[in-house]
Amino acid sequence: MTRFLDVRIAPVGGGLATTVGLCQATNINNYQSVDLNQFLGSIRGQHVLLVSHGFNVNRSDGIACLSNWEGLLQLPQASVFVGLLWPGDSIWAHGLDYGEEPRVANDAGVLLASFLNKYFGCAASISFASHSLGARVILSTIMNLNIPVRRAVIMAGAIDDNCLCTEFQCVASKVEKISVLSSAKDEVLSMAFPLGNFVAGIIAAGHPWWRAALGHTGPAQPLPANFTSPFEIPDNWQFEHGNYLQIDHVPAPVLPVPTEVPPNGSVEPASGATGWQEAFSAAFVSTRFR
Repeated sequence: MTRFLDVRIAPVGGGLATTVGLCQATNINNYQSVDLNQFLGSIRGQHVLLVSHGFNVNRSDGIACLSNWEGLLQLPQASVFVGLLWPGDSIWAHGLDYGEEPRVANDAGVLLASFLNKYFGCAASISFASHSLGARVILSTIMNLNIPVRRAVIMAGAIDDNCLCTEFQCVASKVEKISVLSSAKDEVLSMAFPLGNFVAGIIAAGHPWWRAALGHTGPAQPLPANFTSPFEIPDNWQFEHGNYLQIDHVPAPVLPVPTEVPPNGSVEPASGATGWQEAFSAAFVSTRFR
């Protein structure tokens, strides 16, 4: 079963926990706590990949999408996947609390960093990947870490495109290599970012307060010296915000690990097969993890 660090206090909605919970599951029905010593034994001497889901994902959906996606990864030997469950959803507002969630994501990162600093020094290395607003969770975590990070991969980042040279500039010096995966066809990030649907269209491109999303246009200049290109998914693939960690009823194919992101006009991977999108994002992270 997939291992998780859980910083939720409730299955749906609710605030941030005060301590990090350890668990394993493939779905909410077999969710079970894990003893600290048992958990640490599973990561000792291993290259750990910690992966965060995004905004508006409850505990059940977080477990489902991350455990499904773990099965599509092609990590090298002596590697361990660990999912990060955090309260990026609302029990009452159905996503309208987006403006408050960046603070929750940042605070989740502080809590996780404290736990990792205390216990994860036994791992051979630690790396991170994220989807959507989970970018803030992993960047905040890295910013507060006292241990080095080997890789960081930000998929569909719901965060300002200049975050790596402003708010989280210090992260670059703590990570060996940083990667981004973005799509110009991500309508969630193009239409609802950064201020949400409340003020969509009031602030337009070119306004000094306006920033594009990292997961829509990619990173702003200047790029960190340790940034790995390319990062743009071909426009003709019509890759949308929910595709990265989606779950299909028909099992997704396991795709060959790509050496690069293909250029615009390239044929879709496993064209016509169900689930090729999450298979591609898993293959991308697999190659950037190596």
